[in-house]
Amino acid sequence: MTEITLHLDPVRHRALADLADAQGRKPEEVAGEAVKAYLRSEGAVVRRQAERLAGEHSELLRRLGE
Repeated sequence: MTEITLHLDPVRHRALADLADAQGRKPEEVAGEAVKAYLRSEGAVVRRQAERLAGEHSELLRRLGE
């Protein structure tokens, strides 16, 4: 597993620690789950935009592929 350092202001750090404590988890686990959720969400947004653009420019893409 690759390591990353996340700098949080004191308020967010405390909120993360409190949430992790309430869930009986480590702050690193909570942060990791948040990153996974963000990547899924943003990945879906990017896929929708790419599909929209491909649809809008399908004729140009077809001609470029010839």
